[in-house]
Amino acid sequence: MADILQLHPEHPQKRHVDRVVEALHRGGVIVYPTDTVYGLGCDIFNRKAINRIYQIKQAPAGKPLSFVCSDLSDLARYAKNISNAAYRMMKRLLPGPYTFILEASRDVPKFMIGKRRTVGIRVPDNRICLEIVQALGRPVLSTSIASAADGFAINDIESIASRYGKAVDVIVDGGAGVSEPSTVVDLTGDEPDILRAGAAAADLY
Repeated sequence: MADILQLHPEHPQKRHVDRVVEALHRGGVIVYPTDTVYGLGCDIFNRKAINRIYQIKQAPAGKPLSFVCSDLSDLARYAKNISNAAYRMMKRLLPGPYTFILEASRDVPKFMIGKRRTVGIRVPDNRICLEIVQALGRPVLSTSIASAADGFAINDIESIASRYGKAVDVIVDGGAGVSEPSTVVDLTGDEPDILRAGAAAADLY
């Protein structure tokens, strides 16, 4: 069974953050809170861990996945050809409940980007999530807790532990989550294109 670590939402305990990061370094899969639904995560450079997440979600291998960065300073490394208007939009809205689709740079592992060579990048407004990414020193994969077979997300820790406790290594309890996923915005074209209207979609413009 997975270890369940209860972290304070505003002041995450360093010892617990360190345990989560140790699991990620070992190639572990975690459940962790974001500013929307709880997510499944792992080190984006660990292909075996990513394949485990595909299996847990019952999703086809190779489906494009998003990841969490600690702040916008990571954009220059993992994305390219970002327009000034797109950067200003992200700077205004992040941290927040958005996933932005951007052209992937060479630093993004090839097995993360799919045929379009794009990547989804998140900077959630969640202290626990961001401190885990900062302590790891590189992005953490971000995909919502959901089953492709039944199409719903769960955000209650007891339900998550019952359903995923045997499939993941660590479950990070950051309190009750929300039910809406992130708003997905494609910034690879001339104009922003909302691919999924989720939390805070009205704040885009």
